[in-house]
Amino acid sequence: MNEEQDSQQIHNKISAVDSMVNFTIKISNSSKNSPTLISPPSSAFYSALQSPYISPRPTGDDPNLPSTATTTTPTTFTQPSTPSPHSDETKLTVPRISLTKGSFSPASCAKLRSCDVYIGYNGQNPNLIRFCKWVKSELELQGIACFVADRSNYADSHSHEIADRVICSVTIGVVVVTKNSLLNYLANEEIRFFGHKKNLIPVFFDTSLNEVSDLLAGVSHSKDCKEVIEWLMRSHEFKLEANEGNWRCCVVKAAGILRGKLGRKSVVDKEIENLDEIPFCKNRFFIGREKEISEIETVLFGSGDLQENESKTEGWAKRSNYKKAKSGVLCISGGPGIGKTEVALEFAHRYSRRYKMVIWVGGEGRYLRQNLLNSSLNLGMDVSADAEKERGRMRSFGEQETEAFKRIKQELFRDMPYLLIIDNLETEKEWWEGKDLHDLIPRNTGSTHVIITTRLPKVLSFETMQLQPLSLSDAMKLTIGRRKKEYPAQEVEILKKFDEKLGRSSFGLWVVGSLLCELTILPSVLFQAINQILVDETTSRFDEPFWENNRFLLKVLIFCINLLNGTKNHLALRMLLSGVWFAPSPISSNLLAAAASHMSPPANRFKKWAKNTNLTLFCCSGFIDSQSRKTEQDSALLLVKLGLARRSNTQQPGCCIMFHPITQLFAKRKGGLLAAQATVQSTRKIGNTILNSNHLWASVFLVFGFKSSPPTVQLKPLQMVQFIKKTALPLAITAFTTFSRCNSALELLKICTNVLEEVEKSFVTQIEDWCHGSLCCKKKKKSNLNQRMDEYVWQDVTLLKATLLETRAKLLLRGGYFDYGEEVCRTCISIRTVMLGHNHAQTLAAQETLSKLVRLRCKI
Repeated sequence: MNEEQDSQQIHNKISAVDSMVNFTIKISNSSKNSPTLISPPSSAFYSALQSPYISPRPTGDDPNLPSTATTTTPTTFTQPSTPSPHSDETKLTVPRISLTKGSFSPASCAKLRSCDVYIGYNGQNPNLIRFCKWVKSELELQGIACFVADRSNYADSHSHEIADRVICSVTIGVVVVTKNSLLNYLANEEIRFFGHKKNLIPVFFDTSLNEVSDLLAGVSHSKDCKEVIEWLMRSHEFKLEANEGNWRCCVVKAAGILRGKLGRKSVVDKEIENLDEIPFCKNRFFIGREKEISEIETVLFGSGDLQENESKTEGWAKRSNYKKAKSGVLCISGGPGIGKTEVALEFAHRYSRRYKMVIWVGGEGRYLRQNLLNSSLNLGMDVSADAEKERGRMRSFGEQETEAFKRIKQELFRDMPYLLIIDNLETEKEWWEGKDLHDLIPRNTGSTHVIITTRLPKVLSFETMQLQPLSLSDAMKLTIGRRKKEYPAQEVEILKKFDEKLGRSSFGLWVVGSLLCELTILPSVLFQAINQILVDETTSRFDEPFWENNRFLLKVLIFCINLLNGTKNHLALRMLLSGVWFAPSPISSNLLAAAASHMSPPANRFKKWAKNTNLTLFCCSGFIDSQSRKTEQDSALLLVKLGLARRSNTQQPGCCIMFHPITQLFAKRKGGLLAAQATVQSTRKIGNTILNSNHLWASVFLVFGFKSSPPTVQLKPLQMVQFIKKTALPLAITAFTTFSRCNSALELLKICTNVLEEVEKSFVTQIEDWCHGSLCCKKKKKSNLNQRMDEYVWQDVTLLKATLLETRAKLLLRGGYFDYGEEVCRTCISIRTVMLGHNHAQTLAAQETLSKLVRLRCKI
């Protein structure tokens, strides 16, 4: 306990030091209602005033301040953007320090050396403020204390005094220069001051040195303006220019320069380019949607227009009026296959350099919780379950899970800008616990932007953009985009028939365009081959409302199945039928091949389609012959070429693909339970449990069902033992320890225990039936008993049940549930004592776990 108190005291001291080091000012301006200083609430203006490094506020007003600064209410006063005729532009406000001579006392400012960098800017552009927040957060993440300020919005002399003292004390001064900021005398003052101290680093935001020089030269010929231009030219050796396409690169480069100047090169430089953050490559054939992309940019980043205002004192003053972003969250709503994911993907690729990182999350109900926790791997965070006690007590499982999500939300939704894309959100309520979506996405997202694609017409109170079908011209371009050959007029009319039959579905048109490109046939031939398929005779199981309204799209997908079935190598078809039962996440070709190997050749299962495949095989004979010998990777890529799947950038063995939701809906009906069983059997080939946790959960859902969903796949006793031992048990441990999914992991272990108990009962029933049967029946049943029941399987079932009970007891111990854990552990000890003996190593290990439970229960 003494060690815990000492560590707590040390932690408090470190927090106190951090609160003093990261002091910043934030004074609101009621007239503009915009932040003037960029700082998290924990280090706002109050903490700066309470810092012991800041001298008390002077009792009287400074005579050198403008005469308008007589009010003491900071919310009703704004410092003029132009200097007073009676003020001295070359001096800071309080204390009066000469910029040209740098006459300040090093001894008086020695205590302020804890602040390393001053970042000054000027303007109300939301993107400028966003950029400065990003720079500050990036530097603080690397241990560099920053002070960020727009001094033109300060409302009292005390604020200027604090800023002046920081400016005089920092090691490096960073001035963010825009086209209009240099028209403010305070920004020029900072440039001249840091230039004289030879610690100036200018960052040009949406402009360049030449543009700024031309602007200042055109509006003023004063000595001060010439001096500003001279210092900018001298200090522009690092060429830090931030435009819309290189914000991320500029921030990382600036952080590296500052680390070098501060002598902190030991910190490992992070890579500027992160090629794997967006899971899918940019679509080279993206068509249309420019209006939608522009609307998303306006909603998230806002818009700005420049207006010229003639000032009475200075005729060249300009101000920018910016329309702020409405919200940090935008929903893209639309029907299946209309192109919601494509729009989000295109926006992510175009504007990824405006963000620290793009985080792509699948929004499917069963997997949304795990996908959000998986984002901690990209963020480099640790959300594992904490075994330590908090304030003298063990934290419950609910508190540990809440803490894990709290860590992720604190990292995502702050001043560091991230782009979070939740693709294919199925419901507003979280599937596991029924929590509201606001529990996962706060109403204030900070600098992070969130894009949600969903079929729901409305998601809570988030702003929604209803995605409309493509125009006819864009739909035609999408169909023939991958084929550069021009079609004659009669073939163009056939393409219009495709568009009409498919209801202008982007997914359907993309599949048709892929078929035309791969098969190298005319649209009329393809249309005839697809149109001859009789849906009513071959698709009795497709009775969902979606297929009722999309009959021609169903024919297109059946044509693709016939095409794959006609090849001698059925690997691609078996990959498709078994792969759609995995989670809606990227799947490696090796895993798909493992699932396909557990399926029988599908030729016999598609005999009833033979009458519909004659024309297909005839018109596609060249393509079918070329697919005779294909590797695992080639077969996976074939599904991508046909438009049924999308290739992923995920770094796993082989290539990774992800099936379209409509493809999944179709192939699950065609593959049936045999394909689902092959998927479950292939999960033993999964190597990395953490990276493939979603696919493991998918297999668990198929075998156990979970909640109200019934099981889909039935396993034999030996298969069930192997599945629990190789898949379910490692998944539960990983979910608990790595992602703090405490309740889900315990629920999984409980279900596995119940299933093994049912298997034990079946063994007992078989033995009782054999013992109470007649003598003639005993001989007949005895010959079959060895086939139905294996003594070693029963032993494995019992010992595996004891392992599950011990694991549950250990996890319950970490949540403070000692009574329940003790009961479970005693059951485990009883089983192992009977099966293995008192002195067996596993029995002794369970007894050690029981002793821990008893000691902690007595202590707490």
